[in-house]
Amino acid sequence: MHSNPLLQPHELPPFADIEPRHVEPAIDTLIERNRATVDRLVAAGDFSWKGLAKPLEDAGEELSQAWSPVSHLNSVKNSSELREAYQACLAKLSAYGTWFGQHEGLFAAFESLRQSAEYEDLDEAQRKSIDNTLRDFRLAGVDLPADKKARYGEIQARLSELSNTFSNNVLDATQSWHLDIDDDTRLAGLPESARDTLRANAEAKGVEGYRVTLDFPSFFPVVTYADDRELRREVYTAFVTRASDQGPDASKFDNSEVMAEILSLRHELAQLLGFATYADLSLATKMAESPRQVLDFLEDLATRGKPQAEREYAELQQFAREALGIEHLEPWDSSYAAEKLREARYSISQEQLRPYFPAPKAIDGLFKVVKRLYGLEMVERQDAPKWHDDVRFFEIFDDGAPIAGFYLDLYAREGKRGGAWMDVCRTRLRRNGGELQRPVAYLVCNFTRPVGGKPALLTHDEVLTLFHEFGHGLHHMLTRQEVADVSGISGVAWDAVELPSQFMENFCWEREGLDLIASHVESGEPLPEELYEKLVAAKNFQSAMQMMRQLEFSLFDFRLHYELKAPTSADVQRMLDDVRAKVAVVPQTEFNRFQHSFSHIFAGGYAAGYYSYKWAEVLSADAFSAFEEAGVFDQATGQRFRLEILEQGGARDAAEMFKAFRGREPSIEPLLRHSGISSAA
Repeated sequence: MHSNPLLQPHELPPFADIEPRHVEPAIDTLIERNRATVDRLVAAGDFSWKGLAKPLEDAGEELSQAWSPVSHLNSVKNSSELREAYQACLAKLSAYGTWFGQHEGLFAAFESLRQSAEYEDLDEAQRKSIDNTLRDFRLAGVDLPADKKARYGEIQARLSELSNTFSNNVLDATQSWHLDIDDDTRLAGLPESARDTLRANAEAKGVEGYRVTLDFPSFFPVVTYADDRELRREVYTAFVTRASDQGPDASKFDNSEVMAEILSLRHELAQLLGFATYADLSLATKMAESPRQVLDFLEDLATRGKPQAEREYAELQQFAREALGIEHLEPWDSSYAAEKLREARYSISQEQLRPYFPAPKAIDGLFKVVKRLYGLEMVERQDAPKWHDDVRFFEIFDDGAPIAGFYLDLYAREGKRGGAWMDVCRTRLRRNGGELQRPVAYLVCNFTRPVGGKPALLTHDEVLTLFHEFGHGLHHMLTRQEVADVSGISGVAWDAVELPSQFMENFCWEREGLDLIASHVESGEPLPEELYEKLVAAKNFQSAMQMMRQLEFSLFDFRLHYELKAPTSADVQRMLDDVRAKVAVVPQTEFNRFQHSFSHIFAGGYAAGYYSYKWAEVLSADAFSAFEEAGVFDQATGQRFRLEILEQGGARDAAEMFKAFRGREPSIEPLLRHSGISSAA
């Protein structure tokens, strides 16, 4: 066992050495070791921070450092062998988590620490960690009778398995479908960058011509630019029916029953713990105080946004009829017509902007923005272990000293799940010997790959995504906390966790920010003022329609978890139809099965929490308005944001942190203003 790389101490995970055969033995060993540690600490009776909380933190970190690279590789370098090893460990980790959370002796030990005189002498982070731990014991059913405890464990294990199944079905459905095209005329309207991607897809598989896949860099240009309406329909249909009972792969990777079982088990879990619904349980760890408050918030935004969204859609229909000859606007026409209308109205397109956002320049610009705001330096390190040649590793320096590190994995490829995310590689904490462990983040996107020796050219939307994920990364990496439970994003209320990420996006719209981010791939010239003015003018193009789409997702998620007890997949569809009838302005087809690939809520952390994006957007827009008042790169404001928000982690209540930064309660007005939506209903 000594040769298992997952059991060796390491500064960064030894990706090249990790094989699927290492995973289960390592996790088995660490779970067994951690169980023994818990029992030993409880038996020893030293219920102090040093005698109880700190040794448990160290044991938890050891397990985390073995599981983090496995979980990460499962997302970015998926294979059947790794998937099997990962799946085998999920039930074991779930069982351990349940055992830990229901350990009455451990619960009593933390209760004792909470009641002790020492508690008042601990720092804010330590006290918050203890309070969170006691809350989590109760949310794990520590107070339940034995039969209900056992049922809780069964539910958690099954939910873990189902979420993984859901995710695998989406990945498999996405990667199983493709369309090979050898007739150039079918690709009329597609920009050269998109054709290059489709040609590279075909070459990678040894076929002639072009290959369209359902990966976003392939799917999106087709539905946005292809003049061939039938091609748009075919690709759109395959995309919106992924992992469902409809479409070209109908029932092959169907998530229908998976969703229904997940929802039923979540409701049962909530009831076991004494909550009326899973939505109530979800809010136990969030800023929002009640389901009614969340629904009122979402419905208020819908009321404010819908009239404008309806006007925007009516304009799109009229334009499609008059300019494009599309009498009846179908869902596979919407992105295409919208792009044509944007170009007609503002003389600008995402493709026009691509040459100004070569990926190396965008990354360099991002680093310059962070330096201007917080005085930090990013330095690439070539010797860091990696999982793919595309991956880069950087260290962050503050006043000449390294304080954190991060991996960048920017491009789409086979075996990598879609979307963009930040995840934790290492947490900032004070090790037992007094040494400080620096935080490390994974930053993952799925941009179009560089083709033919040229740098990847990003759309402005992709630059926004890069800044968004880096905002999450800064939240994790700039923490000053040294207690794992409240370090970085740990312990942060979920509906506040999007604040730093959405905040960073604002710099991609400001002239001062874009001057650092954008320069032409060939000439090196900055973004011309004329293009900049068009970009800003087009910023809120169809912004109300986009807001209503987000509210549709949020209301669907929240009502699913608030109103449905033991739903069938038909009930899930009816709920989505009902939400759409109330807030959607873009009609959907009968066969649309968006919910079957809604990984955020069925395979991610956003169940009864998708509203967090809009909730946190109120906070981020209001936070950025402080920079609008003081100056976009005002260093005093930047340092205050770093001090009051980014460095605090989960050590303080999110509402308190916001008030400490802004000097008042959050206001919704900056969000409406930034979105170009009239505050009148």
